[in-house]
Amino acid sequence: MPIAQTLLPEFDQEMANTRKMLERVPDGKFDYKPHEKSMSLGQLAAHTAEIPSYATATMSVERMDFTGDEKPFSPKTRQELLDAFDKHVAESREALSKASDEDLAKIWTLTYKGNQIFSMPRSAVLRSMVMSHLIHHRSQLGVYLRLNNVEIPGMYGPSADEMNRFNAQSA
Repeated sequence: MPIAQTLLPEFDQEMANTRKMLERVPDGKFDYKPHEKSMSLGQLAAHTAEIPSYATATMSVERMDFTGDEKPFSPKTRQELLDAFDKHVAESREALSKASDEDLAKIWTLTYKGNQIFSMPRSAVLRSMVMSHLIHHRSQLGVYLRLNNVEIPGMYGPSADEMNRFNAQSA
């Protein structure tokens, strides 16, 4: 089985889980910060929503050179956030589904202001810079939502919010 085909089920599951979390981001709370050093809720949600686009970039070029002058995605509403996320997921899934084992073995490099951050096979970039990175920020987003009394959806089973509802229905 080609490597891409082994990655797609995990990709699909993590994107569906991430969308569930992004669907909970409340309009009107984008400026919330749990700490002065933290990103705002809007910044964190926007970053999480654009991480799937990194898979498209990984598959379309062999290096990415950040200058520090990039303009971040700044949605004003949850719907803008979801629309961008859905677009990025569709594009990245298509790129991944077409990737050959040879494509995934090519070395991909990330630099920032001329300094190399890493070089590794594209398959490893997809697992670390896309999937693990996405899961990391999605988890942070869950904390921000919890601190704003937003019910958290389950990712790998029911969340505490869902268990309470489930237990109440069973009583």
